[in-house]
Amino acid sequence: MREPVQARVDLGAVRANVALLRDRAAGAEVMAMVKAEGYGHGLVEAARAALDGGASWLGVARVAEALRLRAAGVTAPVLAAVVTPGEPHEEAVAAGVDLTVGSVALVERVAAAAERAGRPARVHLKADTGLSRGGATMADWPSVVDAAGAAQATGRIEVVGLMSHLACADEPGHPSVAAQLAAFQEAIEHAEKAGLRPRVRHLANSAATLTLPQARYDMVRPGIAVYGLTPIPQQGTFGLRPAMTLVAELAAVKRVPAGSGVSYGHTYVTDRETTLGLVAAGYGDGVPRHGSGLLEVLVGGRRRRIAGRVCMDQFVVDLGEDAPSPGEEVLLFGPGDRGEPTAQEWAEALGTISYEIVTRIGARVPRVYPDDPAGR
Repeated sequence: MREPVQARVDLGAVRANVALLRDRAAGAEVMAMVKAEGYGHGLVEAARAALDGGASWLGVARVAEALRLRAAGVTAPVLAAVVTPGEPHEEAVAAGVDLTVGSVALVERVAAAAERAGRPARVHLKADTGLSRGGATMADWPSVVDAAGAAQATGRIEVVGLMSHLACADEPGHPSVAAQLAAFQEAIEHAEKAGLRPRVRHLANSAATLTLPQARYDMVRPGIAVYGLTPIPQQGTFGLRPAMTLVAELAAVKRVPAGSGVSYGHTYVTDRETTLGLVAAGYGDGVPRHGSGLLEVLVGGRRRRIAGRVCMDQFVVDLGEDAPSPGEEVLLFGPGDRGEPTAQEWAEALGTISYEIVTRIGARVPRVYPDDPAGR
């Protein structure tokens, strides 16, 4: 049975994108970020493809994601980047999952979990160098370093990494970038003077991996670029290839007279007799409702704008005098090879970023992997 909407994921593109990023990293290790279901592409499948492409680490947001990778047999180093007090730290430590720590309280929680697990916790100390999100502020950094050093001396934790995150790497030349680089270097030097000798120092996201050599340190952490979407659209694609194609089908085709109101609210009214096509995908699948009347899709080799409001499970396109058959394929977005819109085009039409377009594809949409011999 063919599903009415599916996300086709080109794992070969993921592998090639990671290989490109590894080349750009110029000797730094690559941690491929596979959080949020691999940015909507499939957590385990994306992780395996990224490792095949040359990544040596994987990054997720939550402990549960890391544990899913372990349960799937993934043995590569995995970092949980957003660790919260209520997560199963002991289970994570037992599974060899690296944990991001940015406060004295969290150092103590993780150290206690390690004691219960009977093995040291692998931690990465996170400095807030200017994003004002996770991590220790520069004022609090010395106390976090001291707490980590004390816990390491007792064998409860191992400080594997030092890390931070850039706020504006996708805006080359933004003054915050230089300020954060300086702050991160200061944080590293303080930790090293305190006796910490981490294996990896890491700061660079996709944009910095591609454009900021001085941010690469020992490891880079690309996310969106792994999936072939550019982090800096104004500078082009960098040779990346989008991995996801969102495909639906025409559920019905019918002629309607001029003056026919289309979909909820009749925000679109036909100005002539025309053919309408009903597409079996909606905001329940991740097609943004605020894309009503804005987004284009490809039907019958031609782009068509969504006519009227996007509904939970369907939307309508005005086909004019064309008369495709029910069941015909509709390309919502993809790499653009056949003239279909890209996720970047959708993002620009909606005033958002491509990250949101691919990660919001709903759980009921099956991910299919045409180049996976196992058919997963």
